[in-house]
Amino acid sequence: MSTDAVRIDKWLWAARFFKTRSLATAAVESGKVKLNKERTKPSRNVKEGDILEIDNGSTEWQVLVRALSEQRGSATIAQTLYMETEESVRRRQQESEKRKYFHEPSAAIKGRPTKRDRRVLDRSQS
Repeated sequence: MSTDAVRIDKWLWAARFFKTRSLATAAVESGKVKLNKERTKPSRNVKEGDILEIDNGSTEWQVLVRALSEQRGSATIAQTLYMETEESVRRRQQESEKRKYFHEPSAAIKGRPTKRDRRVLDRSQS
């Protein structure tokens, strides 16, 4: 943790936002990760104090970079690398409440629905 800057894809992997570094790289390239509210490249360096907006598919985070690391460690160490903003925590709790009270019928279907899935969806909508 003694370096001044770390590649954003390495940091995202070390902070355990993505399971593999290649997934982190793909997310940065596709614009799902923003550094200080701007799109960036995977080779861009992250410094302490930077703000990242991360969408890992299931959750959206807004975090402040507190420490740097190029190595993936335990989950407790990974949590010390960042601090989630209050706005982000509030937004995630609201989304959690929505999912708790309203179940999206198509959430269980992965990919293109089959005929059977389509019939079930049609029945639930009418």
